[in-house]
Amino acid sequence: MSNVAILGAGAWGTVLATLVKVNGHEVRLWSRQGTETLPQIVPDTDIIVSAVSMKGVRDVTSSLQSLLISPKTIFVTATKGLDPKTTCTPSQIWQETFPNNPVVVLSGPNLSKEIEQALPAATVVASQNMAAAEFVQSIFSSNRFRVYTNSDPLGVELGGTLKNVMAIAAGVCDGLQLGTNAKAALVTRGLTEMVRIGTHWGAKMETFYGLSGLGDLLATCNSHLSRNYQVGYQLACNKTLAEILAHLEGTAEGINTTNVLVERAKQHNIPMPITEQVYRLLARELTPRQALEELMLRDAKPE
Repeated sequence: MSNVAILGAGAWGTVLATLVKVNGHEVRLWSRQGTETLPQIVPDTDIIVSAVSMKGVRDVTSSLQSLLISPKTIFVTATKGLDPKTTCTPSQIWQETFPNNPVVVLSGPNLSKEIEQALPAATVVASQNMAAAEFVQSIFSSNRFRVYTNSDPLGVELGGTLKNVMAIAAGVCDGLQLGTNAKAALVTRGLTEMVRIGTHWGAKMETFYGLSGLGDLLATCNSHLSRNYQVGYQLACNKTLAEILAHLEGTAEGINTTNVLVERAKQHNIPMPITEQVYRLLARELTPRQALEELMLRDAKPE
């Protein structure tokens, strides 16, 4: 039996806690609104899982830095997003703060409500330390949650992050009732954008064709359970972003990710036409219909 601390008691953190508990491990769940403090939660833990939102990652890492944490403790990051100031991924922030500890990325097509209903799912745990990844695999694996290991943590993390931008676009596509052909084209070209900027970032191309890339992209672009999909869908139904966010449960990380991606793409001269249109749509520079027309009327080119 292992001791696991899960930071973040939202829908995703709670589901992860349940998966670990079902496997017979001791779980401590921490929430900002809870009564237990981090010094009470994290001592003597084998694994610390971060399921906080992107905006909370730096605060949590800073709080933990002052505590006595064993270098053998494994950090697992299950956050999907990018730091707006540095464009760092969550795992890069964790590794920077705890350079002597193994850091593992957990990402995949994992809609929390489906896992909560005990429906089957699969995910990926990735790390440069394969022993750590395999240990985390053993903690989470069950007959309803299949876990694969991977040695490309950056690619796994970016797959789960970049697809949120495409999910907003997919929601717009469905909200406008553009049909299956348009949706298929959008998702396929969206994957191309993910690969283009991801490989420039340093990730492996093949990672984006696995569960954490294509798999997560398909799940998020086709489910009303996805918050990012809901943002796009409701924008296409003439709701304002402020109205949508006021009633949205949880955080749609794709909004912040879009802003960071557009800035990074401009800096490195990387063409990201779908991301650019999502950015302009969120900024209210154009309507969903205008964004569609601009994508369709781009210069002809080879695939």
